[in-house]
Amino acid sequence: MLTVVERELEMQLVLSPERSIPVPTRLAYRPADPYAVHITFHVGSATPVNWTFARELIVEGVFRPTGSGDVRIWPTKTDGRSVICLALSSPDGEALLEVPSSPVSAWLERTLRLVTPGHEHEQLDLDDELGALLAPAPGDEKTLQRDPCAGKDDGPDAGA
Repeated sequence: MLTVVERELEMQLVLSPERSIPVPTRLAYRPADPYAVHITFHVGSATPVNWTFARELIVEGVFRPTGSGDVRIWPTKTDGRSVICLALSSPDGEALLEVPSSPVSAWLERTLRLVTPGHEHEQLDLDDELGALLAPAPGDEKTLQRDPCAGKDDGPDAGA
């Protein structure tokens, strides 16, 4: 069974202290990828913008400033409302987004009920993944056959 916890909402792209524009956004969490959250921004182009980062980062960012580098998250108040700020940085540019705290917290709570913190590793089948990584590729069986030269006494010390 494929489970995904999704939430459609509208974030505000902050252009200046006086101006912001709405950005339709989808938050997604998949237990099959238990350490990550996926955010898709529909910015009016043919291709949406996707970001993936640690769920732990947003869990902490709801309560206190967190993150460094590409993703920073912090709670604040704007016009008396509780909001979460999300600052994103990439080689293509930077963005500051605001979103009301309530819908993000409710979505996050659903992800935490589905996979509780500290139990993410239980969602991963590491034995199967490792087996797939180490399995010989088709055609490798011939390479793994016995070397026809193995055991011959024709090395530098042969006959000595």
